[in-house]
Amino acid sequence: MSEVVLALAVAQPGLADRLVALLADVPGLRLARPGEAADAVVTLPPGDGPAPDPGLTPREIEVLGLLAEGASNKAIARRLGISVHTAKFHVGSLLDKLDATGRTDAVAHAARRGVIHL
Repeated sequence: MSEVVLALAVAQPGLADRLVALLADVPGLRLARPGEAADAVVTLPPGDGPAPDPGLTPREIEVLGLLAEGASNKAIARRLGISVHTAKFHVGSLLDKLDATGRTDAVAHAARRGVIHL
């Protein structure tokens, strides 16, 4: 089987790095060096693909994991040893940062962006 040379034309550096990491060990596939002719090109203009990292804090990621489990604010507060008010604050911050309309939407947005894996 001959080697396939693949070029990446991805405007988003983070996404490009993830693609390189994912494709690096695929048998029979080699990523083209800059300027090298390729058998195929993956092109992804800006704005396509996953949205940028929303800049979540480690605590918000913990809260997000509990939201994914279906935990209420009270349960989140108990599990993390914080007040219910603080749990509500973290949930509200997640909704804002993920541009989500609710708890389930926040989990769905985070999963699509690769912030959490379900």
